[in-house]
Amino acid sequence: MSGIGTESIDPLPSPPEEQQATTGLDKDEGDLHQRKEEDSKGEGEMSDRGSGQNGEPKTDDQNPTVSQVYTATKMTLLPKSPHVKTHALTLEWAFGMNRALPVFSLQDQDQLVILYGGTNVAVMYDQTSNSQHVLQGHSSPISCLCVSEDRRWLVTADRGQESLVIIWDSFSGIPVRTLFDSHPEGGVAVLALSKDSKYLVTVGAGDVQRVCIWDWTNETEDPLCVTDLNQEYGFQNHIIFNPNDITQLLSNSESQVLFYTRDKQHLDYIAPELLDKTFNKVVGMLSQSVFHWRGLQALSATSAGNLVLWDMVRASSTSRPLVRRAVKLIPLQKDGITVLTLTDSFIVTGDTLGHVKFYDENFKLISWYSEFNLDPITSISFSKEVPPNSSQGYLKDCTLEAKMFVIRNFVLSTVSSTVVHVNAQGGVLQTLLREHCEALHAVACHPQQPVVAMGSHSGILKVWDYERKVSICSRVFEKERHIQCIAYDPQGFYLAVGFASGSVHVLDACTLLSEAEERFNFSQDCITHITFSPDSLYLATADAGRAVMVFCLYTGKSMQRWKYLGRHHSHYKPIRDLLFGVYLDSTQPRLLSLGMDRRLVEYDLQNSKVKDELLILSSERIEQSAVPTCMAWYPPLTTEDFLLTASDLYKMKLFNSTTKMCRKTLLGPTYGSPVEKMAMLPFSKDHDPSAHYMAYITKDKVGVQILPIDGNPHKSSALICHPTGVSAMACSYDSRYVFTAGGSDCTVLSWEISLNALEAAASLGGKELIPFYSLLDGGRDGELFREMEDFFYYCQLRNQGIDSMEMRQVSTRIPLAEVPFVMRALGFFPTEQELEDMQNEVKFSRYAESGRYVTDIDLEEFIKLYVNHRPAFGISRKELLHTFQVLGDSNVMGEPVVNKNELLELLQDRGEHMTENELAECFTTLVGLNPEGGGPELGAFECDDAEDVLESEIPEEISMETFASDILGFPIYIKEILHSSQEGMLSPSGSEVA
Repeated sequence: MSGIGTESIDPLPSPPEEQQATTGLDKDEGDLHQRKEEDSKGEGEMSDRGSGQNGEPKTDDQNPTVSQVYTATKMTLLPKSPHVKTHALTLEWAFGMNRALPVFSLQDQDQLVILYGGTNVAVMYDQTSNSQHVLQGHSSPISCLCVSEDRRWLVTADRGQESLVIIWDSFSGIPVRTLFDSHPEGGVAVLALSKDSKYLVTVGAGDVQRVCIWDWTNETEDPLCVTDLNQEYGFQNHIIFNPNDITQLLSNSESQVLFYTRDKQHLDYIAPELLDKTFNKVVGMLSQSVFHWRGLQALSATSAGNLVLWDMVRASSTSRPLVRRAVKLIPLQKDGITVLTLTDSFIVTGDTLGHVKFYDENFKLISWYSEFNLDPITSISFSKEVPPNSSQGYLKDCTLEAKMFVIRNFVLSTVSSTVVHVNAQGGVLQTLLREHCEALHAVACHPQQPVVAMGSHSGILKVWDYERKVSICSRVFEKERHIQCIAYDPQGFYLAVGFASGSVHVLDACTLLSEAEERFNFSQDCITHITFSPDSLYLATADAGRAVMVFCLYTGKSMQRWKYLGRHHSHYKPIRDLLFGVYLDSTQPRLLSLGMDRRLVEYDLQNSKVKDELLILSSERIEQSAVPTCMAWYPPLTTEDFLLTASDLYKMKLFNSTTKMCRKTLLGPTYGSPVEKMAMLPFSKDHDPSAHYMAYITKDKVGVQILPIDGNPHKSSALICHPTGVSAMACSYDSRYVFTAGGSDCTVLSWEISLNALEAAASLGGKELIPFYSLLDGGRDGELFREMEDFFYYCQLRNQGIDSMEMRQVSTRIPLAEVPFVMRALGFFPTEQELEDMQNEVKFSRYAESGRYVTDIDLEEFIKLYVNHRPAFGISRKELLHTFQVLGDSNVMGEPVVNKNELLELLQDRGEHMTENELAECFTTLVGLNPEGGGPELGAFECDDAEDVLESEIPEEISMETFASDILGFPIYIKEILHSSQEGMLSPSGSEVA
């Protein structure tokens, strides 16, 4: 088999009803099937075969240990039965496909089933029942896939740091074998199965490509044979077994064909010369190659419309009597050939004009399909099933004799992500898929109906009914093309579209049509955000030019029209989020924008009545060092109205919506990357109205979170959705689904939400403080917790006076003023702003309910405060190196160093200013000259010669090694930082933190 769907070159097989009933394999393949079952028992995916009465296989009811792979038939997979959801998120449907991967025909008689790839999943799509079975298992994008000749076994592989090759049973959808890290140098570029399905060949995607042959039915973890390819032969992007001899293979790059011969544990290859001077003609770039059914010959197709014929010829050397040579260049057609395959006794090509042509063994044109008006073809896959055996199924070839011939039905795919099925006898074309072929960044859900809209850079805006899985309507934008973001208004009447060109269109949500007056071009920068106000009277956009633009709906005597209101360049760094809301105890809309400049800007919509004037109401800096990523209105879980923000330091903050005061800091989800976007799930009639939930996306994951947010890691769940990056998210109106757009992978994934499963997982994590103990080093019985207790009660003693002889009053609480000292004693050194946020968080925690300030804190509250405020991770080596590279210069040894005077000046002039005495106190304490430091029991630190202390104790040039080991006390070395491949985290003890 090849990666493009090469078919059998034997005479037509017997009808399906005459083949073996269990698997459809012949005798030899039946033995292979039995071997696969026996070898896979250890993986728990297959088990002993059993038989019931009348010699039939036992069902799961008769014997629960019977392998599902063994009992499965081709009708087993796709019918879905309701079952209990055990995961908070379940991939329910995949919209879109990877046009670079081939599409395979699995069935086309009783059911029309195809296989294709999209992002990190493969999809078995049954067009007959309009259902999908998604093959999940890869955490990186699928780079190649192939199928066995009988379509029983499917193989997928990816490119990633921990690449996988997975062999699936197409009848049951179960992975029967996984090859872990088969090509650690960069994943798998291409693969193929032998005709008997026993052997699998993989070609690595690294700089030096490695070819491995695997006996995947065997339990051994190592390949049978391996060989590394010379880089001068180009990147091999196609490989195939010889169907007549499994010891022979060929592969090709754009410029070179390689022929392989396997001898037991050795794999040798030759690279015959093929240049334009070989035939004194332009050969063209190679696309695909196949073995001729004669066995010794092979064919390669080129972009110039040629076929290169390879044959065995006599060599001059006696050590190798026969070698492969390019013996003939056949100018087959004028147009470039993109696909070359065989079916039965025909040579089949697909070309850049979208034509499919059939040739006989003498390269005479027999028939062709040119009336389909398709784009360049990327793959052709013929049916495994036999054409009807009747005179009505025969076609006449294009020769003068008009001979009768029979060809199989086939499926083909194009560069525009279109997949069609061709009934060869009737010449009937049926479009199975027509997907987006360019980056897909825009997705939005209708506020009242089961409808999702998605738009891509190909200019296609498509609306789906996500319950019935049918396309409702679509529109193609020929002029603007690059759709970047879309949004429905809260009433569902309008659909706003923002383009990369800066244009904004307001469409009718049902017809996708717009009036000429509602197509706006007031910006030259890409529209990155678009949103409607809650009353549907305002529309706001943010663009890549760091400006916010607002439109207003004006009502006339007979019609309503959207008009441009104004634009304001309100940020000096990119805008990360744009949000409408309403004022407290009012219905008046308010608009806020959040930028990477750490500013939260609110706009004065009520007073911005003059055309082309958008006024700013306030601009607040809400972060010190963290970069905010997104924001959302917090549900009414308390008497206060809050705005929730997330940052790149894995923190979430609650701000009072009126005063903009930070009221709470919380640890957010820590799944490899910070939260990029979040949205509150709408109310659902099927769930408790008092329960609230949030959906969010990170760089490559989608997750759901139970509210209120309190730092409990078990209240959140996330899964990889788009390995190359998720760009947008939308929630259905009934909270049943969340949709994610993958940007460059051209797909939208539909995830079904199970709130019951999410709640169950959270309850298993423990109640009250149990989840927070797990976030402390050593847990409840660890040294850190014991230190907390000691410091906590020491504060009580010191508060009552260290030298006091009176009876001690032991309490469970300490004054709020003691919190900063306990935090520092535990190794967490917050800034003054962070200390103020902590004080406010505790002080105002019950003010809305009781009208009183909180002036003390108990140990449980302190543990939560510490866990939520401390850095989510330690200081990374990469961050430390970057800091020295920015602040300093390289010395003669090439090490980054910082000048002492410049460092002291920065500490005194930038950020939270420090006095000379404060600097002296910090540095003398760090270097061990003042181990006690300043403290409330000792009084303020006093140093008359602070300048002399700093001069004597700090070297003129501070290297990273000196700063880390001598000042901070981290036992690390500069060479480790510069050359380590791991970006470990450094704790004060010098250990690496995950």
